[in-house]
Amino acid sequence: CFECCIKCLGGVPYASLVATILCFSGVALFCGCGHVALAGTISILEQNFSTNVTDHALLSDVIKLMQYVIYGIASFFFLYGIILLAEGFYTTSAVKELHGEFKTTICGRCISGVFVFLTYVLGVAWLGVFGFSAVPVFMFYNMWSTCEVIRSLSANMTSADQICVDIRQYGIIPWNAIPGKACGSTLANMCSTTEFYLSYHLFIVACAGAGATVIALLIYMMATTYNFAVLKFKSREDCCTKF
Repeated sequence: CFECCIKCLGGVPYASLVATILCFSGVALFCGCGHVALAGTISILEQNFSTNVTDHALLSDVIKLMQYVIYGIASFFFLYGIILLAEGFYTTSAVKELHGEFKTTICGRCISGVFVFLTYVLGVAWLGVFGFSAVPVFMFYNMWSTCEVIRSLSANMTSADQICVDIRQYGIIPWNAIPGKACGSTLANMCSTTEFYLSYHLFIVACAGAGATVIALLIYMMATTYNFAVLKFKSREDCCTKF
């Protein structure tokens, strides 16, 4: 029984298992926090920067589309993570020859190669998602920093009405949007709201989740590439003399 347990534990793809847990956690953080943060962003925009609905109608549609895309991303990575974990069990068992004589088929090696290619593509794509998720963090950080300056000026009894945050310069709303910017006490009050505080920190967590997913995909890349290379090598007739 002990030998059987050791043999079974030897077939566990620990790298793929760690990557799966990290991938699920990262995608869950990115999708869950990103969805709520996007909804909060629309509310902040409507209350402080764009009172006319038509000025930010396109942005609202884009954010709603992104929220639906988030649902699709979560579902896809849930299935893809399970498939990669199953593929990891298969290739690890085959590489370590846990079930008798080593046997592999061209179809099995082809499937492993497809997973290697697809994981590389997803890794590159998620690098872009990680960079994109840092943009709202940068914007919210600029507003928060400006609010800190306003608070310090207010404490020194200095006028802060000339200090503003104009989000029209980021290109997310048109230049004719009214008011388009928040200044002085209005901006300070906005930064003090729970909605702003929550959205800011949720975007940070979503960015961290995207980073965790990138790390998970890098681990998947290394594991799938190694297993595919060993499978292809051991399928050769002269592998025993050149291993």
